[in-house]
Amino acid sequence: MRIHTGILIGAVLLLLASSSLAQSACPPQGCGIDESVIEAHRWPNVRPLEIKEDLIRDRDYRRIEGAFTIHTSPNSEDSEAFGSGFTFVTVVEQQGDWTRIGENQWVRSELLSESVSPSRFAGALLPTAEDALPFTVAWTLRHLRGAKTPGGAEAADNPFRYRYTQVYIYDTVKVDGYDWYQIGVDQWAHQFKVAKILPVKRPEAVDTHKWVSIDLYEQVAIAYEDETPVFATLVSSGLEQWPTNEGLFHVYVRFTRKLMSGARNQPDFYYLQEVPWTMFYDDEIALHGAYWHDGFGFRRSHGCVNISVTDARWLFDWSQSEYDWSNGDYVGPAVYVYSSGEYD
Repeated sequence: MRIHTGILIGAVLLLLASSSLAQSACPPQGCGIDESVIEAHRWPNVRPLEIKEDLIRDRDYRRIEGAFTIHTSPNSEDSEAFGSGFTFVTVVEQQGDWTRIGENQWVRSELLSESVSPSRFAGALLPTAEDALPFTVAWTLRHLRGAKTPGGAEAADNPFRYRYTQVYIYDTVKVDGYDWYQIGVDQWAHQFKVAKILPVKRPEAVDTHKWVSIDLYEQVAIAYEDETPVFATLVSSGLEQWPTNEGLFHVYVRFTRKLMSGARNQPDFYYLQEVPWTMFYDDEIALHGAYWHDGFGFRRSHGCVNISVTDARWLFDWSQSEYDWSNGDYVGPAVYVYSSGEYD
């Protein structure tokens, strides 16, 4: 089971490492698969998407802390005031103390943060041959060094794994009710530290050639062509108070860039300019790029499914063939949202 925040994850893992109850479930002869097998399959047979600098840096994104006012021109009295919230804008041009963030939209330059750099995370293209992935593929969700045994503490002499590293899961052992995954020779990671790619059988109700599954438990989206998974990536879905709905949907409208704003005059107010590669599928819930955070693999949204800018562009382009523009058919790929587990 996955818990909600990085801080709580760290506390739980520290407790697990230090607790006398967290003992290895391995028999005397040990557990995990043979070293020779691991050496023959050291790295997952997947191909990460290429990071294109001109794509992720084609806008100058800035954050606004606190209340702000948008003017129709510098020093204009014709304006609209907004309270504090989660606010990101894009810089078009600057003139002295004023910055233009859109057509007839100006804010005082002093309100803006330094430029925000979008995440460089990207998902992976999957091989289509059935036997091309001998083990389950996962991403590490934090920097780590594996424990020598399931339930143990991280070992200083184990290889360092950066966050977002793709790994195979060679074996699974349960310790105190939680899964520990073997990710290398004498390397074990608690289930809270990884997100697995778990393709699902195509639901009978899916009626499009191309479709997407979103696993809310693993926080992983997978793109399929008929029965075949072709791409997978990490997502950030809705927080507990703004859950992403489960069910079967279809993309019904999409935008290359879209203003997203809501909860005005409320504590959770947000104002996000030019959200990239947005595909709405469940009323106001969309699958879209998120340039304002690098927390993929954990829930953190108002209900939408956040993915990296790189991934959002790929999915947007990949799904293009699912629409029949000539017949006015704007119904896009099916989106199947489900959970493979239950949050703790």
